[in-house]
Amino acid sequence: MSKSSHIDMLNGPIAIKLILFALPVAASAFLQQLLNAADVAVVGRFASSQAMAAVGANTFVINLMLNLFVGLSVGANVVIARFIGERRVEDCQRAVHTSVALSLISGVFLSIVGWFIARPLLSLLSTPDDILDLAALYFRIYFLGMPFIMLFNFASAILRSKGDTRRPLYIMMGSGVVNVLLNLFFVVYVHLTVEGVALATLFSSAISSLSLLYLLRHETDEYVHVCINKVKIRKDSLVRICKIGIPAGLQGVIFNISNVLIQSGINSLGTACVAANTASLNFDYFCFFIGNSFGQAGTSFMSQNFGAQQIDRCKKIVRDCMILGPGLTFCISMLFILFAGPLSSLFTADPEVVALSVARFEVVITFYSIHSFNEILSGNLRAVGHSVTPAVINVIFICGVRLLWLFFFFPKNPDFCYLMYCYPISWVINISVLMPVTIYLLRKEFTSSATSLSATRG
Repeated sequence: MSKSSHIDMLNGPIAIKLILFALPVAASAFLQQLLNAADVAVVGRFASSQAMAAVGANTFVINLMLNLFVGLSVGANVVIARFIGERRVEDCQRAVHTSVALSLISGVFLSIVGWFIARPLLSLLSTPDDILDLAALYFRIYFLGMPFIMLFNFASAILRSKGDTRRPLYIMMGSGVVNVLLNLFFVVYVHLTVEGVALATLFSSAISSLSLLYLLRHETDEYVHVCINKVKIRKDSLVRICKIGIPAGLQGVIFNISNVLIQSGINSLGTACVAANTASLNFDYFCFFIGNSFGQAGTSFMSQNFGAQQIDRCKKIVRDCMILGPGLTFCISMLFILFAGPLSSLFTADPEVVALSVARFEVVITFYSIHSFNEILSGNLRAVGHSVTPAVINVIFICGVRLLWLFFFFPKNPDFCYLMYCYPISWVINISVLMPVTIYLLRKEFTSSATSLSATRG
């Protein structure tokens, strides 16, 4: 099972292996999104609208606090994959055990911080008084499960570095079923509200993370095998992981903040626009997950092959990712555009909301394939050790352009579609900067690696 789940990223055809790697990653992300929606649906259907609002009020805060530490798992993925490519077993083992230790330490840290700042932070974000207590209760219980959530993210990153994306998906599917069943049990039969869905998330997260840890403990591959008594922080591994992971995490944090500010602009346009954005946003996730999954595939494949100094293969990885990711995203986005009306009608019967949702489809989802290029190029740069560069470019030319649009252009024309144009415009501007920078840096790294290889052989 272990060997058959791994993808040999150093040999054989590239395109089909990228697809086999990326699709389970996209499916895992989409499944997680469905589970989050299930939490809201169960508590809204069987508890109360206040309880549903209390769960929803936590979404931004949870994502904001998670992003920095989840970014560190990206760093772990790059470092471990590079060591595998370089065939440095001992260094790889140090990085693997450091990653497990880092996941547990960061998870405990988030649990403690979350417990004490729950109510003050939610109050600061103007959470309505009638749901504040429920929102804080959900927040505290949810964050008690952070050690498990972080362990799952880091364990998944370790397996991805070896080319295994299927087993994390299978485990998430199993824990997802447990999560839904526990949601129903706690809310319907035990008559809990927000604490019920929070406990369900905690227990299902424990099951998924401990299952992955079990797989790593019984892994036959010496590169990613985990021994509990070796789990500790190694300074050299920690520095390598943080060098890649912290910029990626900070980028995610800033993206979340900019999205919240844009949401405030949408809110100012009225309930119909908020509802239309909510309906259309569900299909944004599909497009984003596809592009992001090929970005992660490119990161893992490039890290291993760059470590093995297989430069020609690295160039093919860049090419195939740039074709497959945006190509598949374009096909899915066009399918959504074709059925925008019926898809929007799944969420509302209000003709005005449906019309606004369809308009958002046409403005935003049409151009999502461009965003895929940003994900893939950023992943390729991180794989060769450049994590700060894509983070800075994305923050300036995506977040910066959107905020400029929101605060300077949108007030002159406060229209829903006009505001939505900030997304494709920021993607086009960003790719026009990121593309040449990526080409330059990759050529520089490839030339340096090729020169080093020739000197070694000489």
